[in-house]
Amino acid sequence: MRMFYIIPVLVILGATALSSVFTVDEREKVLVLQFGEIKQAIDQPGLYFKVPFLQDILRYDDRILGLPTDPLEVTPLDDRRLVVDAFARWRIVDLQKFRRAVGAGGVEAARDNLGKIVNAEIREVLGSVPSQSVLSEDRVTLMNKIRDNARAKAATLGIDVIDVRLTRTDLPKQNLEATYARMQAERQREATDEVARGNEAAQKLRAEADRSAVEITSEAKKESEIIRGQADAKRIAIYATAYGKDPEFFAFTRSLTAYATALPGSNTSIVLEPNSEFFRYLGNDNPDAAKPAAQP
Repeated sequence: MRMFYIIPVLVILGATALSSVFTVDEREKVLVLQFGEIKQAIDQPGLYFKVPFLQDILRYDDRILGLPTDPLEVTPLDDRRLVVDAFARWRIVDLQKFRRAVGAGGVEAARDNLGKIVNAEIREVLGSVPSQSVLSEDRVTLMNKIRDNARAKAATLGIDVIDVRLTRTDLPKQNLEATYARMQAERQREATDEVARGNEAAQKLRAEADRSAVEITSEAKKESEIIRGQADAKRIAIYATAYGKDPEFFAFTRSLTAYATALPGSNTSIVLEPNSEFFRYLGNDNPDAAKPAAQP
């Protein structure tokens, strides 16, 4: 009869003992609460004890957590609107402060609060610089500034902001269309300038080629006139020499040439005086009459 009561008591004692023991993993932090009040914060892995039925434990992730922000429209100094979203990495560092800041909301409430902090810092930091700085190498400096400002404000939540990265920086749709149109107009202007410069260069080359052609043609004509003059002089000298050797034969051959030139066809007619000197070789059989006058 006594054993009948001992066994349930042992079972109850065993269950009570088991409920007072808990383990903490290296990937988590644990709060021990008693009636909602923090009694102990545990951030080291191991085996721990609590008062059964009076104390509860809350487990929180001790790893680095991610926070993607919603797309946010910001206006830099040059009034060129940008659509920006970011990704933050954070971690719980002060468990008691974290619990007091977010209450029973836990990690989800912390994400909401941290998202508001990061978005506010993105607006403030990116709104203090021109859009060109956001799209240039200064982007890294701006992200570090956003991280540092968010870290200082998130410290009140018991969390540490490890890093903040801008994952997208785009123009709004209406701005994109205007930007594309402006880029197209700019490229068209550059193309027009290139074509104009090409036409100018072509005109210069064409003018130089024309000038070179005129100079070469003029030089060739000059040389040809010189050669022609030299040939004419030589021809005249040969005629003069031949005329000096036999004036009668020279006069005869020159008259024959004149006949051939003046009477090219079979139906040519020429009206001359009867005593004309043109046909003296044809109308006079006396060879002495055909002799030209002596040279002075």
